[in-house]
Amino acid sequence: MIKVAATEFSRNFGRYQRVVQREIVEVCSHDQTTGFYISPEDFQQYQSLLAASRQAYHPSELPPHLSQAIADAQMDPQHDHLNRLMDE
Repeated sequence: MIKVAATEFSRNFGRYQRVVQREIVEVCSHDQTTGFYISPEDFQQYQSLLAASRQAYHPSELPPHLSQAIADAQMDPQHDHLNRLMDE
């Protein structure tokens, strides 16, 4: 990944259209990231991962690894006060 100032990015957009085919371009302004320029292929991969991570299941259809992860889940002790609310 390369990091480039927003002004450099806008002045040389054509150059970064070629660069993005090889690597992601991080665009910054005043030392803060304002966005990322990615190739269409990277975007498609991102969209696929996003869709897969948002898969909805009926409880009876849960894959075994997800069912086990839910069974093994523990709430952080800092939230114990929420359990007490359920007792009231």
